[in-house]
Amino acid sequence: MDDCLKSEAHELFRSQLQDWELARTNYSALCNVKVREFAFDRFNVKVQFNPARMVSTGAKINRDAIASRPCFLCKANRPSAQERVLWRSYELLVNPYPIFPEHYTIAHVTHRDQALLPYIGDMVDLARALPDMLVFYNGPHCGASAPDHMHFQAGTLDFLPITGDYARMRYDRKRLAKMGAYEIYSLKNYLRSVVCIESEKGDAVCAAFEWLYSILEPQDNEPMMNVCCCYVEGKWLLFIFPRRAFRPWQYEAEGEKQLLVSPATVEMGGIMVVPVEEHFNRINREDIISIYSQVSAII
Repeated sequence: MDDCLKSEAHELFRSQLQDWELARTNYSALCNVKVREFAFDRFNVKVQFNPARMVSTGAKINRDAIASRPCFLCKANRPSAQERVLWRSYELLVNPYPIFPEHYTIAHVTHRDQALLPYIGDMVDLARALPDMLVFYNGPHCGASAPDHMHFQAGTLDFLPITGDYARMRYDRKRLAKMGAYEIYSLKNYLRSVVCIESEKGDAVCAAFEWLYSILEPQDNEPMMNVCCCYVEGKWLLFIFPRRAFRPWQYEAEGEKQLLVSPATVEMGGIMVVPVEEHFNRINREDIISIYSQVSAII
């Protein structure tokens, strides 16, 4: 079944854009998305004006808000036009509010809390089964708009700058560990902290993640983090962005100081999504530095 997932996902995407008006409209709108790019030493950060993402960026995820709304990832509450591909205990769905040219949500079939440690093996296997995709995870306090329902997302590989930055900035990497079949690196001079696990063996990636997880400072039941994974040229790359804050002060500011940026994996990976055009036009290089410094944990 894993060998077929790539073709099944692409066929689902094709059919959903043909048959589901909401998805077709929002993917067509990506052609008109505005992008600004800010240059830093050896890497760039993009800012994307994407008004359709207000659904996620503006999401309230406190306990009362979560308890008072039906879970939009549960099958009973999803749009009737939204089809699925079943993979193990997950349903692969076309995300109708995309950032990537091809964007999926991969939701667990049962309603259970967002938590990565019990499912890291599934993430690694998903990356292998979808080799042209970047599979990612937003922690319950780090951008997940459905922290009450376990899910991954997947988007077009190389759309996020992190994969290209990591390959290009080889001389800015610091090796943190080498144990058996895996190596762990961090990127220096990158505005935010990121750790990458490299290995040709999926079980070694899982073991390395479990070790790193054990030394990160927990927040409730899970350390704050965003994680993304890809399988490239026979090797897994698992990127971990440790976090210390959910949103920057600019999110709650008023007037001209407000910037509606709610960092999740996409933002930590190099694309800041802004759903308000005025904020998109106003954000500058210093704001980007400030936002990363507030939400990224120092390692």
